[in-house]
Amino acid sequence: MEFRRVEQWQAFDPSGRRKYVSASERARILQTAQQSPPEINALMQVLIFTGCRVTEALNLTVDHLDEELGALTFRTLKRRRLAFRTVPIPLSLIRLLQKLPQTGDGCFWQMHRVTAWRHVKSVMVETEVRGPMACCRGLRHGFGIHAAGRSVPPNLIQRWMGHASLTTTAIYLDATGSEERDFAARTW
Repeated sequence: MEFRRVEQWQAFDPSGRRKYVSASERARILQTAQQSPPEINALMQVLIFTGCRVTEALNLTVDHLDEELGALTFRTLKRRRLAFRTVPIPLSLIRLLQKLPQTGDGCFWQMHRVTAWRHVKSVMVETEVRGPMACCRGLRHGFGIHAAGRSVPPNLIQRWMGHASLTTTAIYLDATGSEERDFAARTW
């Protein structure tokens, strides 16, 4: 039996460029998304504020929005079994999602993930975010780095991102760039 070595995700690509959006890029993306049609704005906000995968976002229905908890519940496959995780979201995003017209099956978006990826890419281009972070995964990784930089406990980050192992989540705790500078400033 041959074993394949699985490499651990790193915050930088082989050229040394970061693979996650920074806090200032997140802010610019949110600002640009607000100028987009409501369904694109909502999609961008869901990706930024929850760290979900694009497929998980597209599978959201009105039943997954819990106004009382102020959260979205995502369904995903975890170790080949269906699992659910609840992620808190801002009240403004709840209101935006409630205003979206739902499809016949209650979904917020009726689009293929490739189409969603194109919308994300379009907002990134308009925001002038370029490089390996200018994608859906860059938003997901940006969420993880942002949460770690705000001292969110690792077990919460793990739960919100749907990681099976805390080892995966620990990657985000190895903060870099301005996030690392914030930590260093606490010691000065």
